[in-house]
Amino acid sequence: MSTSFDQFRQTSVLSGGNAAFIEDLYESFLQDPNSVSETWRAYFLGLRATGGSATEQLHGPVRDTFAKIAQNPRAIISILPSLTQGETLNPEAARKQASVLRIINAHRTRGHQAADLDPLALRERPHVEDLDLATHGLSEEDLDTTFDVGSLQVGKHQMPLREVLDLVRRVYTETIGSEYMYINKTEEKRWIQQRLEGTSAHLDLSAVERKELLAQLVAAEGLEKYLHTKYVGQKRFSLEGGDALIPMLDLMIQHSGHVGAREIVIGMAHRGRLNVLINILGKSPADLFDEFEGKKKHSEPGMSSGDVKYHMGFSSDVMTPGGVTHLALAFNPSHLEIVNPVVEGSVRARLERRKQGGQDSPLPFEEVLPVLIHGDAAFAGQGVNQELFQMASVRGYRNGGTVHIVVNNQIGFTTSNPLDVRSSTYCTDVAKIIQAPVFHVNGDDPEAVLFVTKLAVDYRYTFGKDVVIDLVCYRRHGHNEADEPSATQPMMYKTIKARKTTATLYAQKLLGEGVLLEGEFERMLADYRAKLDAGQQVSRPTLLHQDNPYSVDWSPYKSEDWSAPCDTTVPLDHFQQLAERLNTLPAGHEPHPRVAKIIDDRRKMAAGALALDWGFAENMAYATLLDEGFQVRISGEDCGRGTFFHRHAVLHNVHDGSAYIPLANVSPDQPTFTVIDSILSEEAVLGFEYGYATAEPSVLVIWEAQFGDFANGAQVVIDQFISSGQTKWGRMCGLTLLLPHGFEGQGPEHSSARLERYMQLCAEHNMQVIVPSTPAQCYHMLRRQVKRNFRKPLIVMSPKSLLRHKLAVNTLEDLTQGSFQEIIPEIDPIDPAKVTRIVFCSGKVYYDVLEKRRELGIENVAIVRIEQLYPFPEELYAAELKRYAKAKEIVWCQEEPLNQGAWYASRHHLEVATASGERTLSYAGRPASASPAVGSHAVHVEQQNALVSQALGQ
Repeated sequence: MSTSFDQFRQTSVLSGGNAAFIEDLYESFLQDPNSVSETWRAYFLGLRATGGSATEQLHGPVRDTFAKIAQNPRAIISILPSLTQGETLNPEAARKQASVLRIINAHRTRGHQAADLDPLALRERPHVEDLDLATHGLSEEDLDTTFDVGSLQVGKHQMPLREVLDLVRRVYTETIGSEYMYINKTEEKRWIQQRLEGTSAHLDLSAVERKELLAQLVAAEGLEKYLHTKYVGQKRFSLEGGDALIPMLDLMIQHSGHVGAREIVIGMAHRGRLNVLINILGKSPADLFDEFEGKKKHSEPGMSSGDVKYHMGFSSDVMTPGGVTHLALAFNPSHLEIVNPVVEGSVRARLERRKQGGQDSPLPFEEVLPVLIHGDAAFAGQGVNQELFQMASVRGYRNGGTVHIVVNNQIGFTTSNPLDVRSSTYCTDVAKIIQAPVFHVNGDDPEAVLFVTKLAVDYRYTFGKDVVIDLVCYRRHGHNEADEPSATQPMMYKTIKARKTTATLYAQKLLGEGVLLEGEFERMLADYRAKLDAGQQVSRPTLLHQDNPYSVDWSPYKSEDWSAPCDTTVPLDHFQQLAERLNTLPAGHEPHPRVAKIIDDRRKMAAGALALDWGFAENMAYATLLDEGFQVRISGEDCGRGTFFHRHAVLHNVHDGSAYIPLANVSPDQPTFTVIDSILSEEAVLGFEYGYATAEPSVLVIWEAQFGDFANGAQVVIDQFISSGQTKWGRMCGLTLLLPHGFEGQGPEHSSARLERYMQLCAEHNMQVIVPSTPAQCYHMLRRQVKRNFRKPLIVMSPKSLLRHKLAVNTLEDLTQGSFQEIIPEIDPIDPAKVTRIVFCSGKVYYDVLEKRRELGIENVAIVRIEQLYPFPEELYAAELKRYAKAKEIVWCQEEPLNQGAWYASRHHLEVATASGERTLSYAGRPASASPAVGSHAVHVEQQNALVSQALGQ
């Protein structure tokens, strides 16, 4: 080989160092053959013809072909005459051409790092060497040279380098910083590039529209200043500094409505919430002022405590270019980001309500849009966000894409140092785990804010994926209005105090461009304040109540009568027909032999030939509800099979791995049955299911913990939503939690579902806490949860060993003719007149005490199960006491330690028995312990035997 050939290999456009250039051109050609020059187009078409196909070729063979060509200079000279000078290749031109494409790509990839994003300009914009001409072997001398622009979306193939640089710098390094090049799908990247780089890469706002934008900034600023002067010192968590959020949301709503959104559900924390309520959702300023002045009274059923004004939700209907759109702002506690999965669950319920056709029909993702508004530090710091992103495309949770807005104050929280807020470059980096594009935008460039808003909405509707807008702004006041931020961030707040507001800066720009007249801005400010003084609505007009076939009427569920009877019976013949359908598998579907044995046993149970176990009863509860028109939704980490191998709602074919779901095939026109083996998350998944249940009262919604103690990973959902959502916000919810619980000698973990925590949260009949001890109790409990005319959360200490306990069985009649028993009386034929001791207990320990009593032949001790611990069945308890009039000893027996379980929370109910002074109340159970259970099986057995003997008085 000659030296000239070596030089060709090192400098040719086809060399390994330029592979990206060739790949980029080829991908452009595949998307649009006219996007590449005529020479390249001819070659690619020729390559296709050589391969004998007119369709897309794998890129690997293309690269191999180029490699072979690169070994033959004569071939490349004949194929690419545009890169030659006569018969001699111009390697320098080829090298510079590749460099131009690299610098374009560098701006797409790293331009955001050099963008003008910080309105305060606190830190010098970094110098990114990868964006320099010299880095790519180019210089000022090349600026007027015309180059092929590859996939640059400018509508032409060639441009002078000067124009190329002007374009990519304007697009990628001014007040918008775009991150999207990590997306794997070329289609999405090209789409974003077209929107950013193309001829339509701006909004072309008219003078009227720019004045409307200014008016919205005036509204955002005006409300905060009004509240600041009228209600001095009161917390409001001001939006000031992030004022552009208001025009952003307004455009998002209007444009989403135009492209199909009929409902938009918004979740946000407290910062800026009052502004959104007044200026976006149309809440009456007069009502807000009443809340500031303590005049507002709560009227929702069960809403005894209420909440602070910046936690409250709201809903309204607005007109958009596409028709009426319903807006809902979710209620939210101070726990930042926790509302996010709640919103997503609510959206999923709304989507399923709008679904047309059977349970397998697609969801109308275009009709309901979730919008989540985050804080910068919370978005990066709260793990619920990572969990929720992992759910974005998972079956059972997908909502067709969420628009995320980060109100990025650049300070984090209270007194944090920006250096201590996170380790990632951006607060939005967590979104990259699902390859969501991120558009950073300077909050003091409101027109750029509107541009990325429309871009984000269109991306979501085009690709059905999440998208993030990072609104880089600042916080004019402290964490709250009583805080003094200058004490901890003196330099930042010196800059903030000297900076004009976003509205003022934009007004000055419009004034300078002749769009605004002198004094017009001041009149806008005065007019807005006058409307507030009058208590008038200041948002876009909201509509009177609209007839909506997809809205939910909660009035049938507002009863507070816990003792109202509920018929959960099913005729025996129909019950058996449903069981037959459930236990009949498709031809050729062969489950695992152990599962096949369970199905065969269930056939015998349905025929009355075998006692009914827990798995059969539970599945039949779902089947009968589906048959009656109630949708059923179960999620949890192992809920398809059941952690303890009992449910088997999903049957897997051992031959091909296909899945069959019997409960989805109960009847041809049944409602949807959904069973989801969730991602390994508690907090986000439970929040999602809570949100779903608050939006859909006619569905039995169940979250099952893999083990009961795993629920503590979602404690904030339990504390802030499930137990107190109605008393704070009037939000009813029928969510059911199945929490496996029971001491089997397996150690501290997975023994206890922490019953004591739920009992401590019980008050005002806010929820139900049940410890069922038989399959029939499980069956009737689940059925009455949706058949009763009220909706309260149901907390179930569900069993583990009882799933197969020889005594925890029932007959068909117990299911078809029975009902849920809040207390189960003594079942053995013991003479009440001989009873001197009554043992009250719940759950698995009952069978331990029962078997010991039978073993010892004890006849003076009655054992009574309290199945519903809250609300406590006081009348039934009194009836049991009355039945055993001669019993002087009342014992509460539990297997949990003294400081755990139900003892402390239920003791005041049990003590009714001692009111006359003739009876005593004592405790039988484990001693107090910091840990739920011992780690030694031998010690466990010793403790269990001791508490059983203690209960029986032995």
